[in-house]
Amino acid sequence: MSNETYLDHPNFGLLYRVCLLEDHKELFTTLYAQRLFFVVTSTSNGIVFESVSRSDSRMMVEARLRYFRRLDARVDYQQLQQIYKQTFQ
Repeated sequence: MSNETYLDHPNFGLLYRVCLLEDHKELFTTLYAQRLFFVVTSTSNGIVFESVSRSDSRMMVEARLRYFRRLDARVDYQQLQQIYKQTFQ
């Protein structure tokens, strides 16, 4: 079973989930180029896409990594660290 999550953006096509940011908020990037990033929020009215810069996206993932480190959630931290390296380095 795969943990990969995809979402279809109305203008930019298929998006790939980078990580969960908090309840009902996730960070997605364009599937192939990984140059455009979106914070996707699930609301009672549907899904809201918010475009964010690459540097803001990077900071959001770094904050999530710090969160996992504080919780001592090693498996989650290692998985996100790998995604971070693939996406931003």
